[in-house]
Amino acid sequence: MTPDLMEAGAQRFERAAPAPAAAASGGRSPGYARPAVPGEVDVTHGRILYLEDVHVSFDGFKAINGLQLDIAPGELRCIIGPNGAGKTTMMDIITGKTRPDKGTVFFGSTIDLLRHNEPQIAQLGIGRKFQKPTVFEHLSVFENLELALKTHKGVKHSMFFRLDSAQSGRLAEVLHTIHLAGSEARLAGELSHGQKQWLEIGMLLMQQPKLLLLDEPVAGMTDEETARTAELFLSLKGSHSLMVVEHDMHFIRAISEKVTVLCDGAVLAEGTLDQVQADERVIEVYLGR
Repeated sequence: MTPDLMEAGAQRFERAAPAPAAAASGGRSPGYARPAVPGEVDVTHGRILYLEDVHVSFDGFKAINGLQLDIAPGELRCIIGPNGAGKTTMMDIITGKTRPDKGTVFFGSTIDLLRHNEPQIAQLGIGRKFQKPTVFEHLSVFENLELALKTHKGVKHSMFFRLDSAQSGRLAEVLHTIHLAGSEARLAGELSHGQKQWLEIGMLLMQQPKLLLLDEPVAGMTDEETARTAELFLSLKGSHSLMVVEHDMHFIRAISEKVTVLCDGAVLAEGTLDQVQADERVIEVYLGR
């Protein structure tokens, strides 16, 4: 992450945020000397995720080719693009599944994601949902969410674990958020496809992630489920940062403020959905005429 990128993020953050009250810093702008706090994502410079000049090749094929991308705290960013554009590989890089050949990937201003593996990145607060829902179908909705709690997973601890009041409240809140309040006793295998998707999102929320990566979350859903998923994502915006990869343009229109179009492993266009849909390059490679 270069100083010019950090400074650009800081300037955008300052323009969007109210003027700070005078305190120990005397009202000065955030500086680069802010110490890193273990377990805390430093978004002083107004970005929760930075990817800069990222490259990945597989057997000579450039899957990611100089990718530049940054996301603000609380932002809901939609990613679109043709098959093979690099969308999945990008998420693989962010979550530690794939190591780039070159580039910089930071979570906040201080956490270099390329120094961490997949489990560590999940612990840092990045949650990922794949297209196909993966829930424990022979367990109840409640048990799925309980298992996903961010707690110690040792055998002895698990045997004697009991929800405390804060955890019970958190679980009830998530059930309401994912539209499954009243269905906690149902087996996950009895849920509809859309409800299983919501349950998996709920399992991620139980881990209190700061950034959610969601891959084609409404694929296979009914129109009603898609509309309720849009409501769900909009309710998460602000308290979480979301990156949503999707092909359903109606869904994108319902949730998006800013859309990034990937093509050939790089950003082709960025802006509102109307802006990118009117871009001749996007029409040529993705939308068609």
